[in-house]
This record gives sequence, C-alpha cells and structure tokens, in this order.
Amino acid sequence: MQLRSRALVLALAAGTAVSGLVGTGPAVAQEAQGATPIQWSACPADVLAEIPAAERTKVSCANHPVPLDHRKPNGAKITIAVMKRPADDQANKIGSLFINPGGPGGAGLIYSAYGSSFFQPEVMKRFDLIGFDPRGVARSSPLRCFQTLEEADEIFGRMSAIPLTRTEIRDTMVATEDYTDACARNAGPLLQHMSTEAVVRDLDLLRQGVGDRQLNFVGFSYGTLIGATYANIFPSRSRALVIDGNVDPALRTSNGAEYDRQRAQGFELALDAFLKRCDAEGDKCAYSEGDPRAKFDEVRDSLRAEPVTLPSGQVVTYDGYVGRVASDLYAPTRFKALATWLQSIYAVLHPSAASFSVQEQAVEPPLANKGGLADVRAGVVSADTPYEFDDSYYGVNCTDKPFLHVPALYPVLAAAWERESPTFGRYQATSDLLTCASWPVSRPDRYAGPWGKRTPNPVVVVGNYYDPATQYKFAQRMARQLGNARLVSVDAFGHCILGDSAGVDTLVTDYLVNLKAPANGQVFQPNAQPF
Repeated sequence: MQLRSRALVLALAAGTAVSGLVGTGPAVAQEAQGATPIQWSACPADVLAEIPAAERTKVSCANHPVPLDHRKPNGAKITIAVMKRPADDQANKIGSLFINPGGPGGAGLIYSAYGSSFFQPEVMKRFDLIGFDPRGVARSSPLRCFQTLEEADEIFGRMSAIPLTRTEIRDTMVATEDYTDACARNAGPLLQHMSTEAVVRDLDLLRQGVGDRQLNFVGFSYGTLIGATYANIFPSRSRALVIDGNVDPALRTSNGAEYDRQRAQGFELALDAFLKRCDAEGDKCAYSEGDPRAKFDEVRDSLRAEPVTLPSGQVVTYDGYVGRVASDLYAPTRFKALATWLQSIYAVLHPSAASFSVQEQAVEPPLANKGGLADVRAGVVSADTPYEFDDSYYGVNCTDKPFLHVPALYPVLAAAWERESPTFGRYQATSDLLTCASWPVSRPDRYAGPWGKRTPNPVVVVGNYYDPATQYKFAQRMARQLGNARLVSVDAFGHCILGDSAGVDTLVTDYLVNLKAPANGQVFQPNAQPF
C-alpha cells in the first residue's frame, strides 16, 4: 500500500469544548431499535488484492448501514466498509476484536488480514479480527472536497508544505481557504458529522452487528482517541480495550493549538534522542562522525536558503528534509537508512566528510496508516479525472479539535513555534492550525469529555519513551485521565509498538484472552534496536 503525499503537518488554537451525549439520545435510541446484523459476503477483488494470498480465502466483507446523524437514527444512512478474518479456533472463540490504525483518515479495512503483524497466535485463534474504514474514509462513504483531481491539483499546487517566504505564506493561506471553500461546496451533509463521537457510535452499532455484548478494541495513534471516547460514552459495554501510541484526549479536545504545539515538541524530543543514539553507536551509524546534532542543524539551516543536489541526482529541499526525517522517526527500522541519507547531504556541503560511497535506498512506508499520516495527494493527470481520495483527515481533526477561526494567526504562531521547535514547529503548524481556522463546520457534534468514566476492566495504555507523533507524556496523561487504566511503557523509538515488543505482546495477549490486567508501570524493551 502506498502513503499518498502532500506533506501534512499539524497545529493550533484555543476554543470552547462542546460535550457529546452520554448515555442519552442516540445511545438510548440505537439500543432500543436494535442493531441490524452485519451481512457478510465475499470481499471485492480489489480488496483481496491488497492482502496476503493465504488470507484471501478466509476473509469476508460487508458495507454496513449506520445513521448519517446519530441524533436521527431513522434518518439518512451512510455505509461502513468492514472486513472479518475469522478466529482460527471457532469452537473456543471469545468474540470479535475491532482494530483501528489511526490517522485520522487511516483506512483500516484490511487490518484484519494483517493481524499476525500485531498479535500473538492465541489472539488469532480466539477472536474474529474486524477491520473497518471509519466514516468518511476510503470505502466508507468517503468525504470528498473535490469532484475532479484537476480541481484538487490546482489548489494543492499553490500550497507549500512548509512555507517560509512571505509569498509562500500568502499563497498557501489563500489556497487553504480555497480548499475549505471547496469542502463547503462539495462534501455534502457528511461534513457536519465527522467527529470521533460519530465514529464511536458507528463502532457500537458494528459491535451489536457482530453479536458481541461488549467491545474488544485495539487502537493505534488517533485510534487511541476512539478507544478513550468509547470507554467514556459506553463504559459498561467495554470488555477489553488496548490503546497504543496515545493522544492526550483532554488537551486534544479542548485546545487544538496547544495540543499541536506539544506534538511539535514531541518530534523534537524524538529527533534529539535519535541523534544522541547515533552518536553513541559510533561506526554502526553512518552519521556519527563529528557532532550529529550540530551537523543536522547546520544542514537544516542551509537548506532554508538553497536546496542540495546529491550525487544520485536527488534534489533535497528544506521541506523534503524535514518531511523525510519526520516520517522516518515513526519507524526505527528506517534509522540506518536515514543516517546514511543525512550523511550524504552533509557530505555535499563538506566534501571531505564523504569517506564512503552513499547508496540511496528506497524507503517503504509502514503497513497501511500505522504512522497516522494524512491521506491527501495532488498529481498531474488527464482532464476530468474523478477525485478518488478523501478529505477525512481534516474532516475529523477540524471537528474534534477546537481552533480559533482566525486564519491570520497562522504566520505569527508558525514563527513562534519554529523558535521553540526549530525543525518541526513550522512543519507542525502548516496543517490543522492553518486549515481548521476556516473549516466550514461551525457547531460540531463532538465529544469532549468527561474522560474519567470507569470501565469494568482496566484500559491498557501503551506508550513508547521516544514516540515522535504522540510523545510519552501523552500516554501518561491518557492513563491518568481514564477512570480505570494501566500504563505499560516501552524504552523504544518509533510510533506505536504492538508486534515489536515480545514482553508487551505477551501481556496484551493475556489481557485480551483472559482479562488479566497488567500491573501498572511495567517497562519493556523492543525486539530490536535501531542500530
């Protein structure tokens, strides 16, 4: 699978929290009317083509109807694309385990076919794994701001991923308002119903649709907000919830600007830890000669003024430099290649440093959207090409995260964030901070707490020490805010860890299968170190 490209970043504002309905209204209505059983059938050929051959004969799919507006359960419907990978031991099956890969905007449909990437065999034996595209995403009634790809290209082509000059900033701000205007024209009524609360209410109908009395759920990255929201809207219906790579739910839903400012700081912490580890590893890290921190900063500042052309012919720009580093910090398996690439750029500026031949390596994206990256692309194609992507990333974030509707704040705050987070501050600001300031939804139906409802079993919260996208203190806050939670930590780099730390995986298996809650405060190691 391919991660589609405009370099997206995140950041801004303060606002007033609007609480969702808890245990009233839609919750009562959907329980009273009863949920429709999911009607499983063969998966489409294009879906099967995306999963391992050994799984293709096992899985089944459905497009399950849910209310567009959960306050009107008998009103207009949208459909949620769902895939089931059945438990290997059906005679001893516990129930279904729902999976969300994050984003927002992560297409989770095929995750059920990749369960062995995250779970031990006992989990695969005892649970039907259920993947789904949340509302507005991919195959689930996609939220689309354009009718043609050419219209999208024209607008995205006027944006800079990290605008630096006055002209770039002005052009990007104008194009961003053109983008949000296009969303207002083309996205339809779904635009008003993209909150995580709506996703959670869809999820509860899916739970009922598979016949489970309580929910089993594993959420990565943004998926941790889905898990936390479910635990608080439907605490008694929560059996076992595991959330990995955690957001800070209270901050995210009360002050989007401060949340994203702290996200930028998290990337800076992860970068600094990577450079220090590289320095300590010596010859194992190609960037270790000299002072990696000083080298990195020198190259970054140089690229602000002028791109660098590598011997391979690759042109490295400022936004390309920052964007690749941000992406590679998600996956420690990329650290060696990242170090080699950084050294190759430094060697162009300092030819005497080129003591070895640098071979450019293709970098494969992680499975699906585990990194939590947004899903937007602009390309050049023939006329009147249908726009087949979706704009769910902003549809969710600009609904869930309160930002001041003052676009003129962007250049001021971007500069301020860059001063305190020199590599990622402006990068982070050039997304939510900018776009949500003119997002055309004025009164979102969203959940913003309380977060302390007590579930029957503890929620398992997993956090990496050097997670770039959701820094470790977010996991600590998540565990404190939830009414019944256990924090498990990993002394590891990268965003999310399930499947990559045997100690955590064993603990999670025992929890999901036997409801044995882990002791709070345990610290584990990853299966492999980055160098």
